[in-house]
Amino acid sequence: MTLRASPLHAAWQAVRRTWLLYHLGAPEFRFLFDPAPPDEWVALDCETTGLNVRSDEIIAIGAVRIVGNRILSSERLELLVRPQRAVSAQSIRIHRLRQSDVDQGLELDDALKRLLHFIGSRPLVGYYLEFDLAMLNRALFPLLGQRLPQPCIEVSGLYYDYKLRYLSEQERLHPMPVDLRFASMMQDLDLPMREAHDALNDAVMAALAFIKLRSLAQA
Repeated sequence: MTLRASPLHAAWQAVRRTWLLYHLGAPEFRFLFDPAPPDEWVALDCETTGLNVRSDEIIAIGAVRIVGNRILSSERLELLVRPQRAVSAQSIRIHRLRQSDVDQGLELDDALKRLLHFIGSRPLVGYYLEFDLAMLNRALFPLLGQRLPQPCIEVSGLYYDYKLRYLSEQERLHPMPVDLRFASMMQDLDLPMREAHDALNDAVMAALAFIKLRSLAQA
C-alpha cells in the first residue's frame, strides 16, 4: 500500500524545494532536486581516516544502484580519495587502504562531483548512514551551500522494525535488545556477508539487506 502525502505536506515540500534551489551554491547540481526515478535507490558507504566527523577525512566511496528488487552491479561507483593528511596505522588496519593506495586517489572535490552525478535525485540507502552523510555533507557544504537533499533510508532501522513485528504481546512489554551489528543482521536475514570495511562491499550488503527487508515488509 502506498500512502499519499497530504496536500499540506505536499505544499510544504514544494516550498522547501524552492527555498533549497534558491540557495543552491552550484546551479549545475539542480538535478539533485528532480523527481526521483520510480523504484530506484542508491546504496552508499564511505571509508574514512577515523570516526571524528569534524576532523577525519573520506578516503573511499562506494555506491551501487538499486532498481526494484535488483542490484545493478554494472552501475556502481568505487572511488579512492586522496586525503590531505597521512593515513594512520590504526586506520589502515581497519580498511586496509595504505598511504600508497590513497595517494593514487581523486581530489575530494572531483570524487564528490562524480558521486553527485551517480546519485542524481535517488533516495539513499545505507547501514549507519548517518555517519557517512555527516562526512559527506561536511565536505559538500562548500560546494552546494547545503546538505544532500535526498531522502535517506537506514537499513538497521528497517531491520529493527522487522524484528519488532514478530514479538508477542508479552515480549513487547519487555523487549530484548535487537542485535544491530552488520554481520548479525546479514546472518539473520540469510544474506551473504562480504569482506567488511570496504566501501563498495558495504554498499552492496546494505543494498541486499534493503531489498530483503522490503520484501519481508510486503509479505
